[in-house]
Amino acid sequence: MTMIRCVSPVDGSVYAERPALSLDEAKAVVARARKAQKAWAKRPLDERIALVLKGVARLNEMGQEVVTELAWQMGRPIKYGGEFKGFNERSNYMASIANEALAPLVIEDSAAFKRFIAREPHGVVFVIAPWNYPYMTAINSVAPALIAGNAIVLKHASQTLLTGERLARAFHEAGVPEEVFANVFLDHETSSRLIAAKQFDFINFTGSVAGGQAIERAAAGTFTGIGLELGGKDPGYVMEDADLDKAVDTLMDGATFNSGQCCCGIERIYVHESLYNAFVEKSVAWVSNYRLGNPLDPETSLGPMAHKRFAQVVREQITEATAKGARALVDPKLFPQDDGGAYLAPQILVDVDHSMTIMREETFGPAVGIMKVRDDAQALALMNDSKYGLTVSLWTGDAERAARLGAELETGTVFMNRADYLDPALCWTGVKETGRGGSLSVIGFHNLTRPKSYHLKRAG
Repeated sequence: MTMIRCVSPVDGSVYAERPALSLDEAKAVVARARKAQKAWAKRPLDERIALVLKGVARLNEMGQEVVTELAWQMGRPIKYGGEFKGFNERSNYMASIANEALAPLVIEDSAAFKRFIAREPHGVVFVIAPWNYPYMTAINSVAPALIAGNAIVLKHASQTLLTGERLARAFHEAGVPEEVFANVFLDHETSSRLIAAKQFDFINFTGSVAGGQAIERAAAGTFTGIGLELGGKDPGYVMEDADLDKAVDTLMDGATFNSGQCCCGIERIYVHESLYNAFVEKSVAWVSNYRLGNPLDPETSLGPMAHKRFAQVVREQITEATAKGARALVDPKLFPQDDGGAYLAPQILVDVDHSMTIMREETFGPAVGIMKVRDDAQALALMNDSKYGLTVSLWTGDAERAARLGAELETGTVFMNRADYLDPALCWTGVKETGRGGSLSVIGFHNLTRPKSYHLKRAG
């Protein structure tokens, strides 16, 4: 029997393990979900909305358990209190727009014809969620999919395998039928075989580029709809008229919070030459104030990375960059807790360029490179010099300038004077190797349903 294990970054112990389902067991779960989905979709929309919001409320009641489990599973300090703010904000917003977003689009309603486009649920939606923000990333799909009348089969990453279990428990206790929201433990091979066997009507995957490619290969020829949110290398650009202190505070937080393990974290920064020295100096001071340590300690502000192999990737990128001439500015003596394993000190690098891996490949850790630029044209070329495109963060007092630049940027979201935030009213989407599709907003509802056209000619 294959076991799915979570090795805790706190102390390297096996924190939790669950047996993986066999292919036949997993197919039986999907079959039950498919049967239950029809009745779920026939329930009044307001009833589905109410049950989903009850599930959200029930999870909130598990607050301290959730926070402690997250610390053990993926290393986020208990100081930050879990993911409830974003989890609630996204759920509540999607619930608030559901009636309008899912309403038929009426083209004509006359004595001669009634023509409209309805939205119908796909059926069974397979949600494959990542470990870095396991509740918020899952709810992006779970809440609107259930509200729209779909059944959910949820598979979480092994690093946060208890998250799916707790989510399902909360929703079941709130009244969502167990067959309508199924949490499963699967290995990669079984997941791929399920997809290839056309078990699902839609798949939402958040994870690595390699993972997304594996999903697409498994789904080839099945015509199953797929939404993918994959890697990122999100840039920040600080213009000469930026509010320097706010830019430092937001961009450094965006680069290092959650040990840098954020889908839309800031991974490279370009600063106008007039502000460059001051920005770098303030950024080093900002990052140096972190307290690295055990995430269960209330005083810890920076926990370990989720796994020592993730930390090793960051160390290798830093080593390669410094070998090519980059300078690391954060004093390692400030962080004696860096153990060469999952506990990793934050770092800022200067004298970097795009020949270095740390400026091109996803780092997904608390390290960021900063480059000096002379004007918008140079900054634009550098920001677009990436195979990824999730968000960019522009810092200026001129909204028209930001919009002009935004129109030229190859990205899913353009931020001005903020970063590392997911607005549920806007579509969360990416370009290039960051993926395709989109979650949240009205568009998120449309991606989790299919259009059905009605052309009704009245008698007479």
